[in-house]
Amino acid sequence: MTAGPVMFGRLALVGIGLIGSSIARAAKRDGLVDEIAISTRSQETLDRARELGLGDAYSIDAADVAEGADFVIVCTPLGACGPVAERIAGSLKDGAIVSDVGSCKCSVIEDMAPYVPAHAHLVPAHPIAGTEHSGPDAGFPELFEGRWCVITPPAGTDAAAVEKVAAFWQKLGSMTEVMDAEHHDQVLAITSHLPHLIAYSIVDTATNLEDSLQREVIKFSAGGFRDFTRIAASDPVMWRDVFLKNRDAVLDILSQFSEDLTALRRAIRRGEADTLEDVFTRTRAIRRGVIDEKQA
Repeated sequence: MTAGPVMFGRLALVGIGLIGSSIARAAKRDGLVDEIAISTRSQETLDRARELGLGDAYSIDAADVAEGADFVIVCTPLGACGPVAERIAGSLKDGAIVSDVGSCKCSVIEDMAPYVPAHAHLVPAHPIAGTEHSGPDAGFPELFEGRWCVITPPAGTDAAAVEKVAAFWQKLGSMTEVMDAEHHDQVLAITSHLPHLIAYSIVDTATNLEDSLQREVIKFSAGGFRDFTRIAASDPVMWRDVFLKNRDAVLDILSQFSEDLTALRRAIRRGEADTLEDVFTRTRAIRRGVIDEKQA
């Protein structure tokens, strides 16, 4: 990408893990902001962000970096979004845009909206991109390229603010779509949250095996189990909050999954080869669709 015109004078990033540090790197690379101000609750992490040169200003206090910011992106686990919004509320200038990167949007709106003053704009967003790694060292500027960022503004949100957030993510390489928050949470429950829950469950099952069998499972990990371990290595605090904040949607899709799993178990027990082949044939089409959408 080539550097474009500056979109924001001061960008404040509250939280500087994988997503926050990738935003910082990409925004700096593309010249999208004049200044990046970074806050995180850990002094050690803040010092590391400074060593990496991710920002221009640093503070443990989120209110400090939000002062005078044109764009504030909260890059913390979901459980911290409300407290952060409350902390920065008094620092937000007229016209400031407040956003986030969480994978549950109803809870973000519920937790943050009460604290965002009328003179600022809350525009929640979810970049659907990531790895199993975390921390400021994990970020890289290409993380968002070719990936979707879903924007879920509450009813009545200033249209210009929504357009500016969409344009920012597009500059980072993302495709963007505006979506209702509740619909977003239902979609992500099946595309992201349930797969992570299954991965955590399967890998946890391996931890409960006898030591000798557990060692062999690890030693002879085939592609499927290896992929599950990669997913299950994701940030435990972040995913704890995801399942608590998107509880209803996850439980709904988990119920459907449980019914489908029971049907497969019954087909295996009864030796219903045609049923199994039919299911496996249908599911191949989903994979082809993912590849066609260039999300593989």
